[in-house]
Amino acid sequence: MLFQIKAYLKFLWYSKNEHAVHSPFVFNLLTKCFYDKKTKPEYAILKKYRKSLLGNKNFIEVTDFGAGSRVFKSNRRQISKIAQTAGISPKRAELLFRVTNYFQPQNILEIGTSLGLATSALALGNPKAKVITIEGCPNTAGIAQNQLNDFDCKNVENVVSEFESFLISENIQATNYNLIYFDGNHSKKATLEYFELLLPTIDNDSIWIFDDIHWSEDMEEAWEIIKNHSQVKVTIDTFQWGFVFFRYEQPKQHFIIRT
Repeated sequence: MLFQIKAYLKFLWYSKNEHAVHSPFVFNLLTKCFYDKKTKPEYAILKKYRKSLLGNKNFIEVTDFGAGSRVFKSNRRQISKIAQTAGISPKRAELLFRVTNYFQPQNILEIGTSLGLATSALALGNPKAKVITIEGCPNTAGIAQNQLNDFDCKNVENVVSEFESFLISENIQATNYNLIYFDGNHSKKATLEYFELLLPTIDNDSIWIFDDIHWSEDMEEAWEIIKNHSQVKVTIDTFQWGFVFFRYEQPKQHFIIRT
C-alpha cells in the first residue's frame, strides 16, 4: 500500500491533461473519448450488471493459478464480495466502454474474465466485435457466462483455461487482435510473457490496455520494458491503466494523463 501511495503521488506530479498534449492522435482520444462526459444508454446496463452481482450472496469455490497450470490456492468466496474487490470499478468500466466504442475493434481479447464486469463493457462497446475472454477458474467463468447471457452480450466467447496455456496452444498468429485487455496476472514475469506471446497478433491499429501498472515495483518495471519496446510507439499512463499503441506513423511518445 505504501508503494502505491508513493507511486500515485509521483503520478500526480508528472501527469497532464489534454492541454499539454501536442499529438493530434492522443489529443483526439482524450477529448473525444477519455473526457467524454455525455451519458450513454449502455451505462445503465453496466450498472444493472454490477448491481445483480452485488446482490448475489451465493458462495463459489474460487481457484487461483500459479506458474503453468499449478493450483496456487482455492477458497470459497461470496459472489458479491468478488464483485466488490476483484471487479473493474464503475468509472473504469465506463471508460473501457468508451475506448471500445471509439476505436470499434473487431477482434477483442480479454485476459482475466473474473465475473465479466469488464467483459460486458467490451461487448457493449462494439456489439459487432468478437470478444474472447479467458478465465482460469471454471466456477467464476460460469457465473460470468450466465451474467453475460442474461444481459444479452451475445458476442462473447468464454474460454476456461490457464492464460499461458491458452496463448501457447492456440494459433494466435493467425488472428489480429484489435484490442487486448490484460487483467489476469499482476506480475512482471507473466505480463512480459503475455506481451511477447501476443506481439505476433498486432496490426497498426491495435490497442493494448494493461491493468495495475503501478501495482508493485515489479509491475512498474514491466511497464518500463513495454514502453521501451521497439514496436511500441505511443503509451498513455493513466495510473490504473497503461495504454499501448503500435502505430508505425507515430513518433515514439509517452504520456502521463489524468482521467
